[in-house]
Amino acid sequence: MKRVAMLTAMLAVASLSFAQYASQPQAQNPPPAQPGAATPAAPQGKRMPQAKTQPEFDAYKLAVAVTDPAALEKAAEDFATKFPDSELKVVLYKSAMRSYQSANNGDKTAEMGRKSLALDPDDPESLVDVAQVVAERTRDTDLDKDQKLDEAMKMAQHALQTVDTDLAIPANTPPDKVEAYKGLLRSSAYSILGTLNFNKGDFAAAEQNLRNSVEAYPASPDPVTVLRLALALDKQNKYPEALAQASKAVELTQEGSSAGTLARREKDRLVQLTSGSAPAKPAAPAPPKN
Repeated sequence: MKRVAMLTAMLAVASLSFAQYASQPQAQNPPPAQPGAATPAAPQGKRMPQAKTQPEFDAYKLAVAVTDPAALEKAAEDFATKFPDSELKVVLYKSAMRSYQSANNGDKTAEMGRKSLALDPDDPESLVDVAQVVAERTRDTDLDKDQKLDEAMKMAQHALQTVDTDLAIPANTPPDKVEAYKGLLRSSAYSILGTLNFNKGDFAAAEQNLRNSVEAYPASPDPVTVLRLALALDKQNKYPEALAQASKAVELTQEGSSAGTLARREKDRLVQLTSGSAPAKPAAPAPPKN
Protein backbone atom coordinates (compact mmCIF):
# COMPACT_ATOMS: atom_id res chain seq x y z
CA MET A 1 0.00 0.00 0.00
CA LYS A 2 1.47 3.31 -1.03
CA ARG A 3 2.42 6.15 1.25
CA VAL A 4 1.96 4.05 4.38
CA ALA A 5 5.09 5.34 6.08
CA MET A 6 4.25 8.93 5.23
CA LEU A 7 0.67 8.65 6.41
CA THR A 8 1.69 7.15 9.73
CA ALA A 9 4.64 9.47 10.37
CA MET A 10 3.44 12.81 8.96
CA LEU A 11 1.48 13.97 11.95
CA ALA A 12 1.58 12.99 15.59
CA VAL A 13 -2.08 14.02 15.64
CA ALA A 14 -2.95 10.78 13.92
CA SER A 15 -1.13 8.43 16.25
CA LEU A 16 0.90 9.39 19.32
CA SER A 17 -0.83 12.65 20.19
CA PHE A 18 -4.20 11.21 19.23
CA ALA A 19 -3.58 8.23 21.47
CA GLN A 20 -2.19 10.11 24.46
CA TYR A 21 -3.44 13.67 24.63
CA ALA A 22 -7.02 13.12 23.57
CA SER A 23 -7.85 10.39 25.98
CA GLN A 24 -7.54 11.86 29.43
CA PRO A 25 -10.68 11.69 31.59
CA GLN A 26 -12.97 14.67 31.38
CA ALA A 27 -12.84 16.94 34.40
CA GLN A 28 -16.15 16.99 36.21
CA ASN A 29 -15.71 20.62 37.23
CA PRO A 30 -13.04 22.31 35.10
CA PRO A 31 -11.45 25.38 36.71
CA PRO A 32 -12.80 28.71 35.49
CA ALA A 33 -10.60 30.86 33.29
CA GLN A 34 -8.79 33.70 35.01
CA PRO A 35 -10.23 37.14 34.31
CA GLY A 36 -8.54 38.68 31.33
CA ALA A 37 -6.76 35.45 30.41
CA ALA A 38 -6.54 34.67 26.75
CA THR A 39 -8.71 31.78 25.64
CA PRO A 40 -6.70 29.23 23.64
CA ALA A 41 -7.91 28.88 20.09
CA ALA A 42 -9.83 25.69 19.51
CA PRO A 43 -8.31 23.49 16.84
CA GLN A 44 -10.27 23.14 13.63
CA GLY A 45 -11.98 19.78 13.42
CA LYS A 46 -13.75 17.34 15.67
CA ARG A 47 -13.41 17.20 19.46
CA MET A 48 -10.88 14.62 20.59
CA PRO A 49 -12.35 11.46 22.14
CA GLN A 50 -12.05 11.39 25.92
CA ALA A 51 -12.29 8.88 28.75
CA LYS A 52 -15.11 9.29 31.21
CA THR A 53 -13.42 7.61 34.16
CA GLN A 54 -9.91 6.90 35.37
CA PRO A 55 -10.30 3.08 35.13
CA GLU A 56 -11.38 3.49 31.49
CA PHE A 57 -8.35 5.69 30.80
CA ASP A 58 -5.98 3.27 32.51
CA ALA A 59 -7.36 0.31 30.51
CA TYR A 60 -7.04 2.34 27.33
CA LYS A 61 -3.40 3.20 28.03
CA LEU A 62 -2.56 -0.47 28.46
CA ALA A 63 -4.36 -1.41 25.24
CA VAL A 64 -2.89 1.34 23.04
CA ALA A 65 0.64 0.49 24.18
CA VAL A 66 0.44 -2.92 22.46
CA THR A 67 2.55 -3.00 19.30
CA ASP A 68 1.79 -6.38 17.69
CA PRO A 69 -1.13 -5.93 15.25
CA ALA A 70 -3.06 -9.05 16.25
CA ALA A 71 -2.51 -8.42 19.95
CA LEU A 72 -3.59 -4.80 19.51
CA GLU A 73 -6.75 -5.93 17.74
CA LYS A 74 -7.55 -8.26 20.64
CA ALA A 75 -6.83 -5.50 23.14
CA ALA A 76 -9.23 -3.20 21.24
CA GLU A 77 -11.94 -5.86 21.24
CA ASP A 78 -11.47 -6.58 24.95
CA PHE A 79 -11.60 -2.86 25.72
CA ALA A 80 -14.79 -2.44 23.66
CA THR A 81 -16.41 -5.30 25.58
CA LYS A 82 -15.44 -3.87 28.96
CA PHE A 83 -16.27 -0.25 28.09
CA PRO A 84 -19.02 -0.45 25.43
CA ASP A 85 -19.90 3.25 25.72
CA SER A 86 -16.34 4.56 25.60
CA GLU A 87 -15.39 7.21 23.06
CA LEU A 88 -11.92 5.68 22.96
CA LYS A 89 -12.99 2.54 21.12
CA VAL A 90 -12.56 4.32 17.81
CA VAL A 91 -9.02 5.36 18.76
CA LEU A 92 -8.04 1.77 19.45
CA TYR A 93 -9.58 0.46 16.23
CA LYS A 94 -7.73 3.15 14.28
CA SER A 95 -4.51 2.24 16.07
CA ALA A 96 -5.04 -1.40 15.07
CA MET A 97 -5.82 -0.27 11.52
CA ARG A 98 -2.52 1.59 11.29
CA SER A 99 -0.62 -1.30 12.86
CA TYR A 100 -1.97 -3.72 10.25
CA GLN A 101 -1.32 -1.13 7.54
CA SER A 102 2.34 -0.90 8.56
CA ALA A 103 2.50 -4.69 8.41
CA ASN A 104 1.06 -4.55 4.85
CA ASN A 105 -1.98 -6.60 5.83
CA GLY A 106 -4.65 -5.06 3.63
CA ASP A 107 -7.55 -7.28 4.66
CA LYS A 108 -7.06 -6.57 8.35
CA THR A 109 -6.44 -2.89 7.67
CA ALA A 110 -9.85 -2.67 6.02
CA GLU A 111 -11.49 -4.74 8.76
CA MET A 112 -10.24 -2.46 11.53
CA GLY A 113 -11.04 0.61 9.42
CA ARG A 114 -14.61 -0.57 8.98
CA LYS A 115 -14.96 -1.03 12.75
CA SER A 116 -13.73 2.52 13.18
CA LEU A 117 -16.20 3.78 10.58
CA ALA A 118 -19.06 1.94 12.30
CA LEU A 119 -18.41 4.24 15.25
CA ASP A 120 -17.44 7.36 13.27
CA PRO A 121 -18.61 7.17 9.65
CA ASP A 122 -17.18 10.61 8.82
CA ASP A 123 -13.57 9.99 9.88
CA PRO A 124 -11.43 10.94 6.86
CA GLU A 125 -8.43 8.80 7.86
CA SER A 126 -10.41 5.57 8.05
CA LEU A 127 -12.34 6.46 4.90
CA VAL A 128 -9.11 6.92 2.93
CA ASP A 129 -7.45 3.79 4.28
CA VAL A 130 -10.44 1.50 3.66
CA ALA A 131 -11.06 3.00 0.20
CA GLN A 132 -7.41 2.42 -0.68
CA VAL A 133 -7.55 -1.25 0.27
CA VAL A 134 -10.86 -1.84 -1.54
CA ALA A 135 -9.59 -0.14 -4.69
CA GLU A 136 -6.35 -2.12 -4.65
CA ARG A 137 -7.83 -5.52 -3.83
CA THR A 138 -10.85 -5.58 -6.13
CA ARG A 139 -10.30 -7.79 -9.17
CA ASP A 140 -12.02 -7.88 -12.55
CA THR A 141 -13.19 -11.42 -11.77
CA ASP A 142 -14.99 -10.40 -8.57
CA LEU A 143 -18.73 -10.87 -8.95
CA ASP A 144 -19.29 -7.75 -6.84
CA LYS A 145 -16.57 -5.74 -8.57
CA ASP A 146 -18.80 -2.77 -9.47
CA GLN A 147 -20.26 -2.61 -5.98
CA LYS A 148 -16.81 -2.62 -4.37
CA LEU A 149 -15.39 0.04 -6.66
CA ASP A 150 -18.46 2.22 -6.18
CA GLU A 151 -18.00 1.89 -2.42
CA ALA A 152 -14.33 2.89 -2.67
CA MET A 153 -15.23 5.92 -4.78
CA LYS A 154 -17.91 7.05 -2.33
CA MET A 155 -15.53 6.65 0.61
CA ALA A 156 -12.80 8.71 -1.09
CA GLN A 157 -15.31 11.40 -2.03
CA HIS A 158 -16.68 11.49 1.52
CA ALA A 159 -13.15 11.82 2.93
CA LEU A 160 -12.69 14.95 0.81
CA GLN A 161 -15.92 16.32 2.28
CA THR A 162 -14.98 15.64 5.91
CA VAL A 163 -11.23 16.28 6.05
CA ASP A 164 -11.75 19.85 7.28
CA THR A 165 -14.58 19.09 9.70
CA ASP A 166 -14.06 15.60 11.11
CA LEU A 167 -10.34 15.20 11.65
CA ALA A 168 -9.75 15.00 15.41
CA ILE A 169 -6.91 17.39 16.22
CA PRO A 170 -5.31 17.91 19.64
CA ALA A 171 -5.03 21.47 20.88
CA ASN A 172 -1.69 23.20 20.34
CA THR A 173 -0.90 21.18 17.22
CA PRO A 174 1.10 23.45 14.89
CA PRO A 175 -1.22 24.64 12.11
CA ASP A 176 1.35 23.89 9.42
CA LYS A 177 1.43 20.22 10.45
CA VAL A 178 -2.34 20.04 10.48
CA GLU A 179 -2.59 21.53 6.99
CA ALA A 180 0.19 19.30 5.67
CA TYR A 181 -1.57 16.21 6.97
CA LYS A 182 -4.89 17.33 5.53
CA GLY A 183 -3.13 17.86 2.21
CA LEU A 184 -1.75 14.35 2.34
CA LEU A 185 -5.19 12.91 3.05
CA ARG A 186 -6.69 14.89 0.17
CA SER A 187 -3.87 13.76 -2.11
CA SER A 188 -4.52 10.13 -1.23
CA ALA A 189 -8.28 10.48 -1.73
CA TYR A 190 -7.85 12.14 -5.14
CA SER A 191 -5.34 9.46 -6.15
CA ILE A 192 -7.88 6.74 -5.34
CA LEU A 193 -10.53 8.54 -7.40
CA GLY A 194 -8.15 9.00 -10.31
CA THR A 195 -7.16 5.35 -10.26
CA LEU A 196 -10.80 4.27 -10.26
CA ASN A 197 -11.55 6.66 -13.15
CA PHE A 198 -8.61 5.27 -15.10
CA ASN A 199 -9.70 1.68 -14.58
CA LYS A 200 -13.18 2.58 -15.84
CA GLY A 201 -11.70 4.14 -18.97
CA ASP A 202 -12.70 7.70 -18.04
CA PHE A 203 -9.26 9.16 -18.75
CA ALA A 204 -10.32 12.82 -18.66
CA ALA A 205 -11.72 12.42 -15.13
CA ALA A 206 -8.66 10.39 -14.18
CA GLU A 207 -6.40 13.18 -15.39
CA GLN A 208 -8.24 15.78 -13.32
CA ASN A 209 -8.27 13.75 -10.10
CA LEU A 210 -4.65 12.69 -10.47
CA ARG A 211 -3.63 16.32 -11.04
CA ASN A 212 -5.61 17.25 -7.93
CA SER A 213 -3.72 14.56 -6.03
CA VAL A 214 -0.33 15.95 -7.01
CA GLU A 215 -1.40 19.55 -6.32
CA ALA A 216 -2.85 18.67 -2.89
CA TYR A 217 0.56 17.60 -1.60
CA PRO A 218 3.21 19.10 -3.89
CA ALA A 219 6.00 18.77 -1.30
CA SER A 220 6.28 15.05 -1.98
CA PRO A 221 4.40 13.82 -5.08
CA ASP A 222 3.53 10.13 -5.07
CA PRO A 223 5.51 8.49 -7.92
CA VAL A 224 2.75 6.02 -8.79
CA THR A 225 0.19 8.82 -8.98
CA VAL A 226 2.48 10.82 -11.28
CA LEU A 227 2.98 7.77 -13.51
CA ARG A 228 -0.77 7.16 -13.67
CA LEU A 229 -1.23 10.79 -14.66
CA ALA A 230 1.25 10.27 -17.51
CA LEU A 231 -0.70 7.21 -18.65
CA ALA A 232 -4.04 9.05 -18.45
CA LEU A 233 -2.62 11.82 -20.65
CA ASP A 234 -1.14 9.23 -23.02
CA LYS A 235 -4.56 7.61 -23.41
CA GLN A 236 -5.93 10.98 -24.52
CA ASN A 237 -3.09 11.44 -27.06
CA LYS A 238 -1.66 14.34 -25.04
CA TYR A 239 1.86 13.12 -25.68
CA PRO A 240 3.99 16.16 -24.76
CA GLU A 241 2.16 16.55 -21.43
CA ALA A 242 2.37 12.82 -20.85
CA LEU A 243 6.11 12.89 -21.51
CA ALA A 244 6.60 15.65 -18.95
CA GLN A 245 4.80 13.59 -16.30
CA ALA A 246 6.56 10.36 -17.26
CA SER A 247 9.92 12.16 -16.96
CA LYS A 248 8.88 13.36 -13.52
CA ALA A 249 7.91 9.80 -12.55
CA VAL A 250 11.36 8.60 -13.64
CA GLU A 251 12.96 11.19 -11.38
CA LEU A 252 10.83 10.07 -8.44
CA THR A 253 11.45 6.32 -8.81
CA GLN A 254 14.41 4.03 -8.47
CA GLU A 255 15.64 2.17 -11.51
CA GLY A 256 14.78 -1.50 -11.22
CA SER A 257 11.71 -0.97 -9.04
CA SER A 258 8.31 -1.93 -10.43
CA ALA A 259 7.13 1.67 -10.75
CA GLY A 260 10.56 2.77 -11.95
CA THR A 261 10.63 0.20 -14.74
CA LEU A 262 7.15 1.17 -15.93
CA ALA A 263 7.99 4.87 -15.75
CA ARG A 264 11.13 4.45 -17.85
CA ARG A 265 9.31 2.30 -20.37
CA GLU A 266 6.55 4.89 -20.69
CA LYS A 267 9.04 7.74 -21.03
CA ASP A 268 10.98 5.93 -23.78
CA ARG A 269 7.77 5.25 -25.65
CA LEU A 270 6.65 8.88 -25.42
CA VAL A 271 10.05 10.16 -26.49
CA GLN A 272 9.67 8.14 -29.67
CA LEU A 273 6.14 9.37 -30.25
CA THR A 274 6.93 13.03 -29.68
CA SER A 275 10.09 12.92 -31.79
CA GLY A 276 8.19 11.47 -34.73
CA SER A 277 10.58 8.54 -34.97
CA ALA A 278 8.19 5.90 -33.77
CA PRO A 279 6.38 3.59 -36.15
CA ALA A 280 2.77 2.76 -35.41
CA LYS A 281 1.65 3.78 -31.94
CA PRO A 282 2.11 0.85 -29.52
CA ALA A 283 -0.24 0.31 -26.66
CA ALA A 284 0.46 2.22 -23.46
CA PRO A 285 1.60 0.02 -20.59
CA ALA A 286 -0.93 -1.05 -18.00
CA PRO A 287 -1.17 1.21 -14.95
CA PRO A 288 1.03 0.15 -12.06
CA LYS A 289 -0.28 -1.79 -9.11
CA ASN A 290 0.24 -0.23 -5.72
